[in-house]
Amino acid sequence: MGDLAHIRALAEDGVAHAQHALGFRYFNGDGVPQSHEMALAWYRQAANAGLEQAQYNLGVMYQKGQGVDIDLAEAARWYRLAAEQGYPAAQYNLGWLYAKGHGIAQDTEQARHWFGKAADQGDPGAQNNLGMMYDTGRGVPQDHAQAIAWYRKAADQGYARAQFNLGQRYENGQGVARDVDAAIGWYRKAAGQGHAPAQFNLALRHEKGDGVAQDSAAAVRWYRAAAEQNHVSSQFNLALIHDNGLGMPRDERQALDWYRRAAALGHAAAQDNLGQRYELGQGVPRDLAEAAHWYRKAAEQGFPAAQYHLGQLYETGAGDGSGVPRDIDAAIAWYRKAAGQGHVRAQFDLGLRYETGQGVALDLPEAMHWYGRAAEQEYAAAQYNLGVLHDRDDGPAPDVMQATAWYGKAAGQGHTLAQFALALRYDNGLGIPRDFAMAFDWYRKAALQGHARAQLNVGLMYLAGQGTPADPAQALQWFQLAERNGESGATRYVREASLRLGAVATVADTAAGQGTWNLA
Repeated sequence: MGDLAHIRALAEDGVAHAQHALGFRYFNGDGVPQSHEMALAWYRQAANAGLEQAQYNLGVMYQKGQGVDIDLAEAARWYRLAAEQGYPAAQYNLGWLYAKGHGIAQDTEQARHWFGKAADQGDPGAQNNLGMMYDTGRGVPQDHAQAIAWYRKAADQGYARAQFNLGQRYENGQGVARDVDAAIGWYRKAAGQGHAPAQFNLALRHEKGDGVAQDSAAAVRWYRAAAEQNHVSSQFNLALIHDNGLGMPRDERQALDWYRRAAALGHAAAQDNLGQRYELGQGVPRDLAEAAHWYRKAAEQGFPAAQYHLGQLYETGAGDGSGVPRDIDAAIAWYRKAAGQGHVRAQFDLGLRYETGQGVALDLPEAMHWYGRAAEQEYAAAQYNLGVLHDRDDGPAPDVMQATAWYGKAAGQGHTLAQFALALRYDNGLGIPRDFAMAFDWYRKAALQGHARAQLNVGLMYLAGQGTPADPAQALQWFQLAERNGESGATRYVREASLRLGAVATVADTAAGQGTWNLA
């Protein structure tokens, strides 16, 4: 609207468009010193004259506190005046204030009304928000097809958030047939405009090779683009990639930097990871007080691994004046929090404490409760301990069949003591039909993991031909191994097997001494 002097003259004559134009110049410092206060004054004059654009801009300044204290009620008043004249940006902002309940009472119906007005005029932000309302059923009956229609209108105008939302719906098959290629296409459009969640989704797919070719370099590129915008999950994943050297050389310095940035923004897993680094002195000087600081931040957000780690720190204590005193009660309290959220090691440790009365009153039913919780998560040590408690005649719930079942589960996962216990049951027909072949098999599994008594029993079964063809040479080798591993009862059987073999025993001893064992 012409040069500054002409605009000012018209503004001073009461021309509303000139008043608005002069306010705009003051707001941006265009030809005049920037002054939000002067912008506000000129916008107000134009707004009072009924100019909807000025009413909108005045609302924005009250909402953001530009040249005036923040006053959301006043912002809503000015937005309404502009909205009622059909100004779409004001309709959108008024809808947003109603949706959030900022400056006016929250009213989803009014939010839908004003978003709808703006959306009908093509405002992409309003179209996206209307889509979200239909998506969630907030303020309107849930209607995924309507949600898709509104997302698409906004997405086709290049609105990044709508492109991302549309991508998610294609990915999940919600309101539209599932189409991973279409989802990725929309994510790319949004990511290309700098939309951090879309950049994260693309990075994740490139990292995993999910729907796209696996490409670590592309994953890092997209994670970094989002991470630089403080997208905290991208920061954490970028740290993990640098930390583990996934598809690229390991870079501990970069990993630590991204862990710090994510932790500072409240990412619980990053905080826990940082705590572990300080506890172990990995890439940083060992500092238990700093470890406790980061564990606590994550633990107070309910992150179970950090709760467990903090409990461990309190259990051991620093003992070096670092400000982390030994405190068993605090340790147990944190273990309990972690266990209550399903942290399997915390559940097992609590079970062990209640079984032994360490730091708590001895309580076998409570021990079985926590062992049971961990056992149901396939934690082999808990399955074995649960079996042991069921096996006790003086335990809270003696049950030979249950004991056998839990030993079997733990043994199947390679738990040595459970393998030996299961072998004993097959050997003696305890809670299970007697089966020497099965007994031999489980003894041997435990024996190969170094269980000395199992090694002795394997030897005995070879010697007697129980569950396996008799083989005194194999028996001798297993007896010798058991003896070397401290099983005192094996000595007499070494002699017995040697007598059976005669001169062969000397050969077996020589082979054993040379490390040329051939255990069947």
